[in-house]
Amino acid sequence: MRISRLFSFLSPVLMAAMLLSACSSTAATTPPSAQLSEMDALIAAAKAEGSLTTIALPHDWCNYGEAIETFKAKYGLTVNELNPDGGSADEIEAIKANKDNKGPQAPDVIDVGYGFGPQLIEEKLVQPYKVSTWDSIPDDSKDPDGYWYGDYYGIMAFEVNKDAVTNVPQDWADLLKPEYQGQVALAGDPRASAQAQMSVYAAAIYNGGSLDNVQPGLDFFKQLNDAGNFVPVIAKQATVAKGETPVILRWDYSALADKDTLAGNPNIEVVYPQSGTIAGIYIQAISAYAPHPNAAKLWMEFLYSDEGQNIWLKGYCHPIRFNDMQSRNVIPDDLLSKLPSFAGPVAFPTIDQINTAKQVIADQWMAAVGADVK
Repeated sequence: MRISRLFSFLSPVLMAAMLLSACSSTAATTPPSAQLSEMDALIAAAKAEGSLTTIALPHDWCNYGEAIETFKAKYGLTVNELNPDGGSADEIEAIKANKDNKGPQAPDVIDVGYGFGPQLIEEKLVQPYKVSTWDSIPDDSKDPDGYWYGDYYGIMAFEVNKDAVTNVPQDWADLLKPEYQGQVALAGDPRASAQAQMSVYAAAIYNGGSLDNVQPGLDFFKQLNDAGNFVPVIAKQATVAKGETPVILRWDYSALADKDTLAGNPNIEVVYPQSGTIAGIYIQAISAYAPHPNAAKLWMEFLYSDEGQNIWLKGYCHPIRFNDMQSRNVIPDDLLSKLPSFAGPVAFPTIDQINTAKQVIADQWMAAVGADVK
């Protein structure tokens, strides 16, 4: 099992370790004037298309609400937002279902779990595009031909409504206690959601499994379900705030954003399991059938600019270009000061390990756990 130890979100050395290796720097050869001309042409082409269609981007996920509003204001485009609560599999299915459809149900861009990268290429669902900041994206976090590229990562945590839970759980084993009956939920359907699958994966690693053995994670959730502790609904900010799902397994950036948004009503505590947790990278890609390909490219340029990366960081998502930006002192001090530190063990699975694990979880969830998450 390959485990990294996360001491601080702020360390450039740590960032390199987390993302497996820093990018190999290759200086851009295009003169600045030519780059400007290319960007002007892209902006004009995107404006001619008039709009961008996104999918599965909740506004409280990585601060996407501000990202979308800033993009619209900056370029004068409209943004059609599909299925904001969808999972990675929903995004991929939307591309497949709309290959011949140039209407409003066809997504231009997707943001999916790291493990979906090979599938996107194998099934020819995405088109290559290298943003102007390409060289500052770590090599091991992007497809060399530009079909997909890492955007940010987070750490799996417990989001807990302290007003509804007497004793805040501190570790995986705590979730099995009778006091948490009808209180524990996932932020997605494990048959389709990368976030939910990574939650099960994390439970496996720290309950007798490993990066190559996810079965103990399914066994753990069967125990939760059999005990009546598991709530089979897709949990989100509204359900945790109402006390319907007072304990959620969720990426820390979403949990921390909820804590800020709810501002004590109710009180939210974000807990990193003491025995360990898992990290997850997400990736961006442009649909091979994008109705608005230039708007899609402009969206990528925006997200991978310093401005776009700092918007993600404001939402507690650790952006993929963090090292480069920190070295150039373009990250505001107030954003750096808000980032959490965590000293527990964190597992960083490879893309092949993720693909194996997610297939097992998706295929065996109902047979092993028996909870139809909706």
